[in-house]
Amino acid sequence: MKRKTVELVREGKYAVDVPVDLIVEEGGWSPYFSLEDAKKLESARLALQKGDLVEAAKYGRLFELLPIPA
Repeated sequence: MKRKTVELVREGKYAVDVPVDLIVEEGGWSPYFSLEDAKKLESARLALQKGDLVEAAKYGRLFELLPIPA
């Protein structure tokens, strides 16, 4: 069974919400991602690491994280 979900990929002061399918099965290593979704998450992470925000935004909603002074 597949269930749609969103994974947050964070690098430094940026984050991307990446939509993926979570595969849920009886036993084994469930739940898990397909190879295609795992590559999508890794590509988003690498784009953020390189600072390529245009590329990172192709994978989902892009956020800039700002610290809030206490």
